[in-house]
Amino acid sequence: MTRNTLNLGQQLPTIGNHTLMNRAILAPMAGVTDRPFRQLCRRLGAGWVVGEMVTSDPNLWHTRKSQQRMDHCGEPSPRVVQIAGGDASMLAHAARLNAELGAEVIDINMGCPAKKVCNKAAGSALLRDETLVASIVNAVVAAVDIPVTLKIRTGWCAESNNAVRIAKIAEDAGIQALAVHGRHRQQRYTGYAEYDTIAEVKSRVYFPVFANGDITSATQAADVLRYTQADAVMVGRGAQGNPWIFQQITHFLAHGQHLPAPTLNERRTVLSEHLLALHDFYGHVMGPKIARKHIGWYISADTRFNDAEQRALKRQFNALTSPESQIEWINDAMSCNASARLFAKGSHAA
Repeated sequence: MTRNTLNLGQQLPTIGNHTLMNRAILAPMAGVTDRPFRQLCRRLGAGWVVGEMVTSDPNLWHTRKSQQRMDHCGEPSPRVVQIAGGDASMLAHAARLNAELGAEVIDINMGCPAKKVCNKAAGSALLRDETLVASIVNAVVAAVDIPVTLKIRTGWCAESNNAVRIAKIAEDAGIQALAVHGRHRQQRYTGYAEYDTIAEVKSRVYFPVFANGDITSATQAADVLRYTQADAVMVGRGAQGNPWIFQQITHFLAHGQHLPAPTLNERRTVLSEHLLALHDFYGHVMGPKIARKHIGWYISADTRFNDAEQRALKRQFNALTSPESQIEWINDAMSCNASARLFAKGSHAA
């Protein structure tokens, strides 16, 4: 992937009055990028973060899930809220309400491949109707005085790759930045992301373009930026279990060298802080349950353990129901003699 020269002499991209801190940004992921994870990734170097997708239907905002997704308490500026839906007037209304609630940037979701979203003619399903796309982006931009951004895929399917046309529609409407995932909707998350489409989009528009899809290392990030000439990389699943990836990318882009892997002590500190934040945000009943998937990702990324050991460790952690037992487990897992502690007979039994 050596199509172009990596040019980092240009200024960092701006969205309205906001300038990205660097070129490694966190993708919005439903069920993942909650407030605790966003705050963690910011501390570990994410240059821009986007909240979890929120429905554009205000009648559903009273639910616990929506209330938690809309909670940006204590987060530094800019607070970016992503909205999803298929009705232009409803999306415009949702944008106005979120702006009144403190959102500083509105992001429109046209990239989610989930069936339950696409079945409601939202997310990436919108890419099949360019007229509707134009109606939505124009309505939302006109509804608010804050910047509006857009996230898309390359198209609905391989035969309908229309990301460039969508990008031009967005630019004409006043969208101020575009994130492109290098897969079409029918791929969901299978196969591999392709970056030719992202490179073509970047060459045809004037606003910032963020390359998304399969960014799992600093080297890959640099290769994608070089190939596409995108303004930044947007990291999604690559941050699950490795929130250090943002500082790793930024350091590699600046110095051409890899940061050392975090020490066990550093990992213990981050995992413990993440756990405590989840327990505080979701409560002492739901918090430990939500924590299981996050710790599962950390375990999957821990090269000290083989596949069978990782599966056993996930079973151990998933059996823990109290915040105290989870913190104790993390202290054992991040010790030099973790295997002896965790695989001892009866250790951390449910």
